[in-house]
Amino acid sequence: MARTLRIAVAQSTVPEDPTDRGALRAAGQEIRELMAEAAQAGVRLLQFPEGAITYPSKHVMATGPAGDPKPADWSRAAWDVLREEAESTAALAGELGLWTVFGSIHPLTPPNRPHNSLYIVSDQGRLVARYDKRFLSNTEISYLYSPGRDPLVFEVDGIRFGCALCIEANFPELFAEYERLNVDCVLLSVMVDDAPRARVAQAYGTLYNYWLGYAVPAQFSATAPSGIVAPGGRWLARCPANGQTALAIADIDLDSQDPDIDIAVRHARPWRRIARTGLYDEHIPVGDSRSDTRTAF
Repeated sequence: MARTLRIAVAQSTVPEDPTDRGALRAAGQEIRELMAEAAQAGVRLLQFPEGAITYPSKHVMATGPAGDPKPADWSRAAWDVLREEAESTAALAGELGLWTVFGSIHPLTPPNRPHNSLYIVSDQGRLVARYDKRFLSNTEISYLYSPGRDPLVFEVDGIRFGCALCIEANFPELFAEYERLNVDCVLLSVMVDDAPRARVAQAYGTLYNYWLGYAVPAQFSATAPSGIVAPGGRWLARCPANGQTALAIADIDLDSQDPDIDIAVRHARPWRRIARTGLYDEHIPVGDSRSDTRTAF
């Protein structure tokens, strides 16, 4: 049986003001237009950027009149619109039979601050999981959000996915953890205008030999567009770097015969696992002065 899944990574326009009801509705409409386009292309899972419905700017939510930082007043957010747009997105996912992963803010019980999250909606239109950003920036933890606790792994058609958000790209232990959890692909959604972040994402495909979806907002795509990294680190597909909405589409094929993917998945990844389990211990010379003395040629 073929072990293949078609994935798309979107670059959509992410609004930064959660009080702007019109902008939130426009973002939801754009998300659903891209979903329809992905379904037409035979996509099975579609990934959106961090905060696809909204990623609140600190300048909107956590800055005082004099420009000084302050705790966000989350009562200002249009929570009713955020929920409506999330529910409409989930409903369309069910109509299209399309797994959909999209970012938004998730309210908690006051006075707890919201999570910055990725919602996982199944092809039946059900919210089946949520990933909450665990590593937050200084501003996020000080004034905006509550951190999450756990990694998230979910499965679609036998393909295992993990999730990460933006600044978490700078914490390799999260990506090493997903390798140990035996994921086939990590979905890294970001809200940042930062070329090095994309290179770090690409590096994880090389280091851990899994696929990686990198979703960035359209407004930042001129710097580094959305795309899909293959095991081994090659970009399989990328959106145009033109500031416009788009999809990058590729197939995750666990039985791929592409030489670089074949080597990464069936040779490099299992070998590195073996190498981390004490493989070298019995081969280390003991009591050999030529090995122990490090100040002689």
